[in-house]
Amino acid sequence: MKKLFTLMLVALLMLSMSGALAQDLGAPVKMIVSLTAVSTDTHARAMLEFEKYVEEASGGNIDVEVYTDAVLFTQEEEVVAVAGNDAQMSLVSASWLTTGSPWIGMFAAGYTFKSYDHMTKVLNGEIGKEAFARVGEEQGLLPLGAWYLGSRQISLSEDRAIKTPEDLKGVNLRMPNSEAWLELGRALGANPTPISFSELYLALQTGVVDGQDNPLPTVESAKFYEVQKSITLTSHLVDSVWPAINLGFWNGLTDAQRQIILDGVEAGRKFCDETNLAREANLVAFFKEKGLSVYEADLDAFSEHVIAHYLNIPMSANWDLELLEKIQAMG
Repeated sequence: MKKLFTLMLVALLMLSMSGALAQDLGAPVKMIVSLTAVSTDTHARAMLEFEKYVEEASGGNIDVEVYTDAVLFTQEEEVVAVAGNDAQMSLVSASWLTTGSPWIGMFAAGYTFKSYDHMTKVLNGEIGKEAFARVGEEQGLLPLGAWYLGSRQISLSEDRAIKTPEDLKGVNLRMPNSEAWLELGRALGANPTPISFSELYLALQTGVVDGQDNPLPTVESAKFYEVQKSITLTSHLVDSVWPAINLGFWNGLTDAQRQIILDGVEAGRKFCDETNLAREANLVAFFKEKGLSVYEADLDAFSEHVIAHYLNIPMSANWDLELLEKIQAMG
């Protein structure tokens, strides 16, 4: 009898604590997360880690639903969807934010960051926090951090080494369909061709484009190696995606709910960064085993060409060149 009473007391205490937690967190909320990434991509899996953490830490007070594979919105639509609260969160990057915040383009320029450590120190530090707050004010969606995708490399449907930007002359290189991305393609020396990520495999397979650029983990997850013959290591962009939330939705949350979401973003970042760093270390050997040739570019030739290109086009007139110099000195 005494044991039964003790068990009942514990159950009541736990129920009371659960009720207190829900009361402290505020009214329950639902978050729709839209991703264009394939479900096997590391950053899509990282968002599932975010979902798991947030739902468990909030005791179900924050209900997260993650949709991958462009089920809800295409890559070109996601920023507008989150800004309009049609989805509460997505993974965006600087290149997709330049329409509303032209100055952010300097974070998407080739060779701005020299390494993973350089990128994460900047974007997950005070500079990133200030930049993200400014984006929130200007566009209505607030990035909450930066997750590492990998360093972008160039892969072609023919076996061909790319040593310098001159070797990309006349190459139809797929780029995401935003002006910042297309400018990166031009800076590399290629003929940038806009194609949505969800259509890229078929475009490579049918020869609509000659090649594409993506981090090696993405090339592996999306199986682009099945329809390509060579990879050149240019490391032209230390790439990241930014979990961005609708600002009105964010402002409507309680402090406790916001903290759980921030902790969830950090859990996702840790998974994404550690996984992609480990995968990058092993993927060159993997692609060679699959029959692809892997070449190394002249990085000095590429970086000099790319940086000179950006500094001589109107786009860079919107950049904070003093801040850019500070960022590059941090590397």
